[in-house]
Amino acid sequence: MHVAPAEGERLRAAIALLLPRLVNVGDRLLEHADVRELYPEYLFTSHCVIRASVPLMETARDRAEMLAPDDPVAAAIAPYFEEHIPEELDHDEWLLQDLEVLGREREAILTRPPSPTVAALVGAQYYWIHHYHPAGLLGYIAVFEGYPPAPEMIDRLVDRTGYSRDAFRTMIGHAELDPGHRDELDRLLDTLPLTRDQAVVMRLSAMYSVDAFARALEEVVEGARG
Repeated sequence: MHVAPAEGERLRAAIALLLPRLVNVGDRLLEHADVRELYPEYLFTSHCVIRASVPLMETARDRAEMLAPDDPVAAAIAPYFEEHIPEELDHDEWLLQDLEVLGREREAILTRPPSPTVAALVGAQYYWIHHYHPAGLLGYIAVFEGYPPAPEMIDRLVDRTGYSRDAFRTMIGHAELDPGHRDELDRLLDTLPLTRDQAVVMRLSAMYSVDAFARALEEVVEGARG
């Protein structure tokens, strides 16, 4: 008897269609001759994304709570966001501290404009939350918490850049925490009574997130010495 794949499995399959592009640009950054210069730019780009994580989840939670009385999916995901928000607090602060280890001034980081690519990546999530359904944000979360950095890759980056491991605390922290967050999200996805269209938007959100973040990192790599 044929058994349909679980929702988490279907979401991962959608992400896998575009993941090679992100892996490729990550490899290009790691092996770049100017990786020592690129790593602070990578951290800045990551900070621009991660500083939006909690506000996005707060927005999705509020929207889900508003829809919950007549929407079983919204009723199920509102508590998830409420519980997950504290787990993501201060991750942007971790990145600021890593950048300070590299000699970057906090004020300069916070006042530097993010790229339009990052703004579009995050902004698309606000659109889906407000103008379609907050379940779309689950696709975004699946991307950014579902593929933690491997310890071997972190070690290679430390070696290639020559920086102290104190400048890699965010990556090390996510390598430890994200596998548990990924499994928690997969368990939620497999219990949600998603409509076909809600599931489609969640996958679109995930695929767009992979593509947009890959473009943001390509801009970092291509901007070397630029």
